[in-house]
Amino acid sequence: MLLDTEGIILRQFKTVNGRTMLVLFSRKQGKISVATNLTGAGKNKSALATKAFTYGHYELFKGRDIYNLNSARVLKSHFDIGDDLDRFMASSYVLELTDKLLIEDSPEPKLFQMLVDFLDCIEKTNGNEETLVMAYIVKALNETGTMPELDYCTVCGKARGDSKAEFFSIPDGGIICADCAKKAEDEADKSGRNALIYKTNFDIINILNYFKKEPFERFVKLKLDDKVSAKLKEILKKYMAYHLEIENLKSEFVSLEGI
Repeated sequence: MLLDTEGIILRQFKTVNGRTMLVLFSRKQGKISVATNLTGAGKNKSALATKAFTYGHYELFKGRDIYNLNSARVLKSHFDIGDDLDRFMASSYVLELTDKLLIEDSPEPKLFQMLVDFLDCIEKTNGNEETLVMAYIVKALNETGTMPELDYCTVCGKARGDSKAEFFSIPDGGIICADCAKKAEDEADKSGRNALIYKTNFDIINILNYFKKEPFERFVKLKLDDKVSAKLKEILKKYMAYHLEIENLKSEFVSLEGI
């Protein structure tokens, strides 16, 4: 079977027998593993299209159980990302996160376009890479159906704004009202565990909704307040660890470490 598709290289690795494999996020087929004799170290056009961050066009042949690369050409290299450490680390994190979110051979065309848009926008940033990464995380959670509930208490169903205070609960997957937060914290105290509940007094709900709804271009020059950014990163990181078992990524950039 022949497959012509646009794609983004997520990573490259060697098999135990020394064969080069590409993990390709394809527009048509989703995440697939592709065998190739080429490496990113080559200088011909097909070899250049096997480097990480590359957005390219790929002609693949599927044998009995694996895709093989027939030819490839670069549509956009994004090589400039490698010239700036912060952009490189932020983009590496997003590629690894995307790899973790995807299921093999399951098309995700909207998430694919989001990654294309992210890579285009990260090249235009200047010191606000973290904001763009958090926007990508929120959009990816929304697209994959794992977005936190932001409109109703996830415990009792009370609508947002019906109580004097709102809280964000990691275990419950979204906002909870003051009454439910008090019960959860009391139970956590009795058992000696962390309730993983946060006050929403730094406007987390509106920020998450803004990230979810607005296009990436809106975040190119947007930089959140440092304290707000640190707290939001903490919540997103713990949310993904709790609900998706995604944590301690190899490419996790410096500003996300040690939270």
